[in-house]
Amino acid sequence: MLKQWKSEGKGEFTLSQLGGCGENVVIEDGVRIFHPENIYIGDNVYIGHDTILKGYYKHDLVIGSNSWIGQQCFIHGAGGVTIGEFAGIGPNVRMHAAYHTDPDKPDSTILFSPLTFAPIHIEENCNIGIGASILAGVTIGAHSKIGANAVVNRNIPPYSIAVGVPAKVIKNRRMKDEDLS
Repeated sequence: MLKQWKSEGKGEFTLSQLGGCGENVVIEDGVRIFHPENIYIGDNVYIGHDTILKGYYKHDLVIGSNSWIGQQCFIHGAGGVTIGEFAGIGPNVRMHAAYHTDPDKPDSTILFSPLTFAPIHIEENCNIGIGASILAGVTIGAHSKIGANAVVNRNIPPYSIAVGVPAKVIKNRRMKDEDLS
């Protein structure tokens, strides 16, 4: 039988509860923030409607200055999430900085398997396409672009364009007309 689950609350917050909040920050209606004391937002940041930001008591979720997060994103910072300056995060992007490891018993449910935490780093001037998923332990290098609906499960070098499931680098943005596929 499952143990009783404890609610994390409604995600209601005030800016003063955040670990840090810069100037000229726009947080649209419906945004929910859990554990705001572990969330730091830079200057000139936009967070779109119905986005959920989940901080975690052991690690911080940091959004760099001049960044944009589209509507209905879900960013779970259990292992730590850092979004660099001038980043664009498209609508419906998912970032999960933790994952369940395989249960010890083959017939056991995932609910009883341990969590592993690993940070996500989105370096400066990255663009993440609509619906992409960024998994725990991933670094997306500076000036990279991730295609719509991509699943990023490994590091992406700087200046890359990566697409697909799983995401693969198809082009280096510094090379003209050179295909890497």
